[in-house]
Amino acid sequence: MRYVVLILVIVVVVAVMFAVPWWMLVAAPTQRAGRWFRVGTVISALGFVGVPIAMVLGHGPPQFDPAAIAGDVAVGVLWIVFVWSLIGIFLRAVLRVVGLTSVRVTQAIAVAVVAVSAGLTGYGAYSALRVPDVRTVDVAIPGLAEGLNGLRVVVLTDTHFAAIDREGWSRRVVEEVNAQRPDIVALTGDLVDGSVDQRREQVAPLADIRAPLGKYYITGNHEYLDDAQSWIDYMASIGWQPLHNAHRTIDRNADRLVVAGIDDPTGTRLEGHGPDLNAALAGVDPALPVVLLAHQPKQVTGSVEAGVELQISGHTHGGQIWPFHYLVLLDQPVIQGLSRHGDTQLYTSRGTGYWGPPLRVFAPSEITVLVLHPQR
Repeated sequence: MRYVVLILVIVVVVAVMFAVPWWMLVAAPTQRAGRWFRVGTVISALGFVGVPIAMVLGHGPPQFDPAAIAGDVAVGVLWIVFVWSLIGIFLRAVLRVVGLTSVRVTQAIAVAVVAVSAGLTGYGAYSALRVPDVRTVDVAIPGLAEGLNGLRVVVLTDTHFAAIDREGWSRRVVEEVNAQRPDIVALTGDLVDGSVDQRREQVAPLADIRAPLGKYYITGNHEYLDDAQSWIDYMASIGWQPLHNAHRTIDRNADRLVVAGIDDPTGTRLEGHGPDLNAALAGVDPALPVVLLAHQPKQVTGSVEAGVELQISGHTHGGQIWPFHYLVLLDQPVIQGLSRHGDTQLYTSRGTGYWGPPLRVFAPSEITVLVLHPQR
């Protein structure tokens, strides 16, 4: 019964997402008559059937990459058109109140919706597929020793290597990371969508990242959709240190800092996995500040209780495609940036890559440089 309800919910959501653009761009401007009405209705019906099929073939057991690409692109474009069709319907209602009710007005709004949607789709594709800008943030850490002042932590997260081959993008990201002269590099989960055999070539360039005090990796929720342990083993094989509910003590200029990492909450579906902050911090000198890698921002609740000084997270993508961030806020405490929760600071990255639709609208990706300083 639970799966039946889930399927019904998905069917209703997809139907609404197609019905709103159909009304704004097809039915209303044509007054439900003529060739464009018939063509537009057929296209909408085919999309309603075809998009779910492509998503199942691409992301379900077949793992058919061309279907995943087609489905992801369609969903991203559909979301943009749906949102702006809603805005168009609202604008049409406002104009009707002031007496502008002609078909020409409706047609003009429909043209505007199409133009804005096309423009945002192009902008979103460019924003998603380019190498992210570098975002540098100074973070004051209580108890940080002077010998660690200026420590540079470069953060990558949510690369989501998937059906679209981004090996070249991966190499350019590595070059950008190395140009930041990192002391530490942290990759906070959602590395890939797929198996090691499928995505190895895209991830392999990450071996060339240079960080004298270590490269650290934790799992995100997407690793647990496939074989998280295989990715943990692979990352270790190319020079990264997985922090599977574990920590390392960093030493520079005879001063020390703890870098710890915990699993994503979805890891409980795999035996021996799941977040265990107590295990991650076992044996830590209580006098040393702790930087914790935790994929989801909402894991900060445990960090506050444990007295962690800084948590670094991803997961939200900054919403990825506006205005999806409002839905993300229903599940996470913050969307992006540096925030304070009790005595714990949380940095949430918008992500280095993208998930699903190769689009980012008003939520640019980032390579983050956190520069740590003692709190004065």
